[in-house]
Amino acid sequence: MIAYSYFAQFYDSLTYNVEYDKKAQYLLKLFERHHHTPGLTLDLACGTGSLTVELSRCGIDIFGADMSSDMLTVAQQKACEAEQSILFLHQKMQHLHLYSTIDTCICTLDSINHLPSSEEVVKTFERVAQYLNPDGLFVFDTNTVYKHQYILGDNCYIYDTKDVFCAWQNNFNEKNNKVIVTLDFFEPDGKRYKRYSEQFSEKAYTRKEMTEMIHRSGLVLESVYDDMSFDEPKAESEREIYVVRKK
Repeated sequence: MIAYSYFAQFYDSLTYNVEYDKKAQYLLKLFERHHHTPGLTLDLACGTGSLTVELSRCGIDIFGADMSSDMLTVAQQKACEAEQSILFLHQKMQHLHLYSTIDTCICTLDSINHLPSSEEVVKTFERVAQYLNPDGLFVFDTNTVYKHQYILGDNCYIYDTKDVFCAWQNNFNEKNNKVIVTLDFFEPDGKRYKRYSEQFSEKAYTRKEMTEMIHRSGLVLESVYDDMSFDEPKAESEREIYVVRKK
């Protein structure tokens, strides 16, 4: 996994279409549906903190953790501008170390897919389980195998925003459902452009594989939903939402 040093500068520009306010409202409805009071909540792999701030505005007692110090710098600035007092921790998911137990953990925007192997996923789930209070809830989403095969695949995408020009290239390996993503950023600098490059990978898992990893960590799977809904995922669903509880 990389720390997204350059990506952090442009992340918000490239994810402008993510409606964090709607994601926050969806999570609040999900908690209600599962008869769960959020209590102290961790936003795991919080990135630039957009969802963390939205949930804090909704009255959730929340803090964030991410492996990228550059992402967290943006997140802290965003929280200050929103006048929200939020703690951000510089930690990797699979080495999570908290100062207390928590009632809820969320992990969104396919962050689990960024872990390099099933062993690292289980390790992350075990760390979350260690800090969850009994009856605590862990909600995370993942990109599906379908998305990796047919949407990301070996495709290339171009993003042209006022802040940056980005060439996004995918390289899909069908044997392990892993996509290697290469990003080339071109930032305007007068009449010239500064170029930065980063590379990371995402690994997708079948529902069966993910369920087995959840059980290995000692957690209990309650529900799996299609993205931003409470419907069953379809064969062509691109993202699934897992609701897991510590019994």
